[in-house]
Amino acid sequence: MCLSVPSQVVEVHDDASVTVDTLGVKRRVSSHLITDPLAIGDYVLIHIGFVMNKIDQQDAQESLALYQEIVEKMSEQE
Repeated sequence: MCLSVPSQVVEVHDDASVTVDTLGVKRRVSSHLITDPLAIGDYVLIHIGFVMNKIDQQDAQESLALYQEIVEKMSEQE
């Protein structure tokens, strides 16, 4: 099973790639596999270095809040 953390587009490049921020980690990924245009501020899901789809901002923020809650609970257990 693969879990994808929502990533926010922070830079759009001319070569069909974008730089995204995933929980504070920035990396450049390919957007060759989607037809939706991407803009700075969009949220996307990535799999093995490729943007798979664009997601709604509210859904992305809800997912990120849940991930943060999981991380906090795991830290409390250690």
